[in-house]
Amino acid sequence: MTHFLNDILRQPNTLKRTIDFLLGTGRPALDAATAAIRRARHVYLTGIGSSWHGALCAATLFNLGASPVYLYDAAELLEFAAFPTDSVVIVISRSGRSVEIVKLLAKVRERGATVIAITNSAEGPLALGAQLPIAIPIELDHAISVNTYSTLAATAGILASATVGTWSASLAATLSACFAKTDSAISGWQAQVADTTWLEPKAVTYFLARGCSIGSCQETRLLWEEGVKSPATAMNTGSFRHGPQEMVGAGARFGIWIDAERTRGQDLAVARDLRKLGAAVMLIGQNVPQDAGDLVFQLPSVPLGWQFLIDIIPAQLAAEKLARLSGVDSDTFRYCSFIVEDEYGLLPEEIGSPNEKK
Repeated sequence: MTHFLNDILRQPNTLKRTIDFLLGTGRPALDAATAAIRRARHVYLTGIGSSWHGALCAATLFNLGASPVYLYDAAELLEFAAFPTDSVVIVISRSGRSVEIVKLLAKVRERGATVIAITNSAEGPLALGAQLPIAIPIELDHAISVNTYSTLAATAGILASATVGTWSASLAATLSACFAKTDSAISGWQAQVADTTWLEPKAVTYFLARGCSIGSCQETRLLWEEGVKSPATAMNTGSFRHGPQEMVGAGARFGIWIDAERTRGQDLAVARDLRKLGAAVMLIGQNVPQDAGDLVFQLPSVPLGWQFLIDIIPAQLAAEKLARLSGVDSDTFRYCSFIVEDEYGLLPEEIGSPNEKK
C-alpha cells in the first residue's frame, strides 16, 4: 500500500476528530476568531498550494451567508495588496512555514491588521505569530496533502458557518455521521477505480465544478500534478462553456462535481454533451444517475453546501490508482519539498545551476 493511499483511508476519522476538537478544546479559539471577523470591516481569506483550495471551499460559505470575503492567493496578497488597519486576514497553511506565508504574516502585522491562522502546526511561525491561531492537531500526511488539506478546509468552512450563524451542534453531529458513511463507502469506490476505463495515463484531463466543490476540483488538479506527475486543468463549469470547450475531442477525460441542488441540471447537461463529443466523463455527487457518466461516484447524503468535505475522496483514490497505472511514485516529490522556503526558481541550489536562484 502506498503512503498516499494510507493517508486517504484514514481521512474520514481525521475529519470527525477535527469536528470534535472544534466543539471541545478548540472551541475558544473558534469563538474568538468568529467574533473578530464579525467586528472587522474588511475580511481577507488566503492560502497557497492545497491550503488555497481549502480557502476556495470556505469562501462560498461566507458568501452564501451574506458575509463576503476578499479571496486572494497568498503570493498575490504579499506582492500586490495593502491592508486597511481595520482588517482581519484569515491565513490557511498546514505548516505555517512556507516563505510567502511567513512574509505575509509580517506584512499584515505591520499594518496593524488581525491575523487568524488556520494550521496543522501549533509550533509553526504562522501559529506563533498570529493573534488568533486555530491549530488542528492531526497526524501529518507522508507527502501529498490529504488529511492536512481536508482538515484545514473543514476548519475554514466551520469558521465561515459560525460567522454567518449556521454552525450548530446538530450540524456537527450530522457531518460526523456522514463521515462514518463515507468510511463505509470507500471500499466501493476503490472497486470502481480498480475496474474503470476512465483512468488513462497521459490523457488530456479537465476538472470542472461550481460552488464549494471548486476547491475539490482545484485540489484534484494538484493531485494529478503532484501524485500522477501529469498535467491537468481545473476551472468553474460555467467558465468552461465560454470558450475552452473548443478543446474537446475523442479520448479527453473530464471530472465533474455535481451539486446536490444548484446548477445540477445544467452540469449534467454538460456531462451529456461532452460524452456525445467523444470525451470520457467522471462524475462525483449525490444521487447522480448511474448512466450519466463513464465513472460515477455516489456520495452519501451530506448537508447542502458541505459536500466538499467528502467529494475530494473519490478523486484522491482515482489519483492514487492512476499514479500506479502510470508507473510513477506518488509518495515522492521529484523536485522540491512540500514546504517552499524561498521565492526563487523550482530546484534546490545543489540541483540547479548556480545562476538559477538568488
